Amino acid sequence: MESTDPVFAIAIAAELAGMHPQTLRQYDRLELVIPQRTSGQSRRYSMRDIDQLREIARLGAEGVSLEGIRRVLQLENQVAALSRRVRELEHALADEMISRPGQRVFAAGESGDVVSIKAGTRARRNTQVVVWRPLGHD
Repeated sequence: MESTDPVFAIAIAAELAGMHPQTLRQYDRLELVIPQRTSGQSRRYSMRDIDQLREIARLGAEGVSLEGIRRVLQLENQVAALSRRVRELEHALADEMISRPGQRVFAAGESGDVVSIKAGTRARRNTQVVVWRPLGHD
């Protein structure tokens, strides 16, 4: 079972989160925690949803407003998504390094793009001088 699997009915989820079922309905309306729905439109909560409900209760007990809680949850979800993306990119980079060991060195091209260079070589430096003059002045 994954932490995102929707397995708990509202009564069980409320008990696990230490809240009244009506509070869960209100949080759903406010889009703080949005449970998945069955074909009959019954709410089903996951363990991740339960954890978020507990976090809402904790923040509320500390005096954070519902709008503040919404923002905290948005930021936490954004951090989690970015962390997952970083892990994906790390795995992709590791796979690339293993599959193409001779092309592990990169540099910036003249137009700012990323280019591969052979390991042990240096990127050619551009030593041109560019003179800038305002328009209308020769």
